[in-house]
Amino acid sequence: MKSGQARELGVLVLAAGAGTRMASATPKVLHPVGGRPMIFHVLRAANALKPAEIGVVVGHRGDEVKAACEAMAKEGGVARPLTFVRQKEPKGSADAVMTSLSFLKKFKTAVVLCADAPLITYESLYALLRLHQEQKNQVTFLTARVRNPRGYGRVVRSPLGEVLRIVEDAVASSKELLISEVNSGVYCFETEALAAALKSVSPKGPKKEFFLTDVLEVARAGGGRIGAHLLSSPEEIGGVNTRVQLAEAQRHFNRRMLERLMLSGVTVVDPASTYVDADVEVGRDSVIWPGTVLRGKTKISRDCVVGPHCLIDDSEVGAECEIEMSRLLRCRVLEKSKVGPFAHIRPDSVLGPRARVGNFSELKATRLGAGSKVNHLSYVGDADVKEDVNIGAGTITCNYDGRAKHKTTIEAKAFIGSNTTIVAPLRVGRGALVAAGSTIDADVPAGALAFGRARQENKPDRAKDGLLLNGDRKAAGGRHA
Repeated sequence: MKSGQARELGVLVLAAGAGTRMASATPKVLHPVGGRPMIFHVLRAANALKPAEIGVVVGHRGDEVKAACEAMAKEGGVARPLTFVRQKEPKGSADAVMTSLSFLKKFKTAVVLCADAPLITYESLYALLRLHQEQKNQVTFLTARVRNPRGYGRVVRSPLGEVLRIVEDAVASSKELLISEVNSGVYCFETEALAAALKSVSPKGPKKEFFLTDVLEVARAGGGRIGAHLLSSPEEIGGVNTRVQLAEAQRHFNRRMLERLMLSGVTVVDPASTYVDADVEVGRDSVIWPGTVLRGKTKISRDCVVGPHCLIDDSEVGAECEIEMSRLLRCRVLEKSKVGPFAHIRPDSVLGPRARVGNFSELKATRLGAGSKVNHLSYVGDADVKEDVNIGAGTITCNYDGRAKHKTTIEAKAFIGSNTTIVAPLRVGRGALVAAGSTIDADVPAGALAFGRARQENKPDRAKDGLLLNGDRKAAGGRHA
């Protein structure tokens, strides 16, 4: 390629809109779908086309949008270089493209996308680009047939099927309003033709906006060839302008994710009540029961049973684990471990392998070793619990003294009796036994039996000593007050 020669392909993403109908302090394109900002899905689809660069037009709260895009690129979802263009005033889609001409002129061909259409796929963009190249068009765009075309620009064709123009809903005739094929807002342009056509686009409407759809008529009038690729999945063109549309986009995205999992060998018992984020991975022959939500970068390995009613964030679950009615956040559960029901595993905890955390137990920043058990009604925080330890019901580690957190270490094969309070920092030695009902505030040597409770006293006649309780009156022959 000669110096200064235009490179083949660039992509421009329009992300400058204010999104006032979202009624939100958050920029519209940063609202999440599938656990990721809407614009992320568009950038990832654009990145898959392998363009020389991706341009992003920002406007409303542009610094926030720019920072979010740069974070996505750094994280690895978008490898292509990003260039940001600022649209000072929202004057329409054609104005956003005109503002970006210095970026677009570096490329022979440019694909223009909307950042608020998160369901667009790489496959559709590739089909658009291929059709554009095969037909040697100046402009090619994506269309879809929808049941309710209200609000969309209608695609007007000749009797031979040639694209004549796009007419906006607000100015369409009664006959044109019956057309079900609509414009997606996704275009492929030859940049020289685009730059020339933009010079003839004039503002329209009460807001005096410049519309990119007008480029098609200008290009056609100049003898340019216009093409359209009809999508088989109309939900791909769905733009998000309201919270209602955001929920609709989330529903479609979630269906896609669950179908991908099921086709890879995962059983999803009830897709209607199961939610999975974009970056979730689930291994073959695992079963996901209803009411389960898998978020962030959660990874579930093979042969697991998850649910019903689990919420798991950014966590890893090893092979052959069972997680039932529990909350997991930024933790690891190693193979053949069981969690729940009603357990809470908090960040920086590691369980197993073959560990067990049962009902109404909570772990925080704790390593629970192989074969160890916290079966019920316990809190274990900032602890290193070695292998084959049994922690009885009602046990708590007192890890916080009001100023700092302290660590508890319980060595292998120790047995902690029920209703034990362990006042950290301390160590319970290997094979030690802590008696039920104890408060332990000092180290317990290996193999020792530790008592930390007051000596029991039995009174021969509680009534004489004034110790008769209301609960004992009936047994003593008295009457309740």
